[in-house]
Amino acid sequence: MKKINSICVFCGSSEGNDPVIIEQSELLGAALAEHNITLIYGGSQLGVMGRVAQSCLSNKGKAVGIIPGFLKTREIVHTGLDELITTGNMHERKLKMQEISDGFITLPGGFGTFEELFEIITWSQLGLHHKPIGLLNINGFYDHLIAMLDEMVTRGFLKQENRELLLEDSDVEKLLEKMRTFEPDLNSKFLKPENT
Repeated sequence: MKKINSICVFCGSSEGNDPVIIEQSELLGAALAEHNITLIYGGSQLGVMGRVAQSCLSNKGKAVGIIPGFLKTREIVHTGLDELITTGNMHERKLKMQEISDGFITLPGGFGTFEELFEIITWSQLGLHHKPIGLLNINGFYDHLIAMLDEMVTRGFLKQENRELLLEDSDVEKLLEKMRTFEPDLNSKFLKPENT
């Protein structure tokens, strides 16, 4: 079983309108604290992002924010974090997130959340990292996305082995367990040590 010391959480800077999403996001923050897993995230105190971070911190967990300098004037930065890392741009932000995280979990969000998820899973497909990537499907939020990924496999645009790089569950603890036991297929086309 793999020891995970830090998890990067991708999620919305809005709260949306589903209270179950907020509840489960706070549950994730508490679970990370309970398991001594450092939260790595976008650094804001707004939306789902802020809820996860505050829950982690309130339960005596550690939270590290990573934010590009230009967003500091547009988002309200969480001032109670253990560490706030400022990057020059969005690309540097995502690279830093990947470098210091042992895994990734995506919660509900908008375009930015989708972009982060698909970039990190593409990097995995290309063998740039071998870290577990989880999708917390709260209250069916990602049902249609999951169906779309399966359709991509059916229509020959996504290999099943790459489809399996994305772990899914609607339960926080079950998703964390799947991530701990994740083993990448190093025999696939791109997932070779020389490509990392």
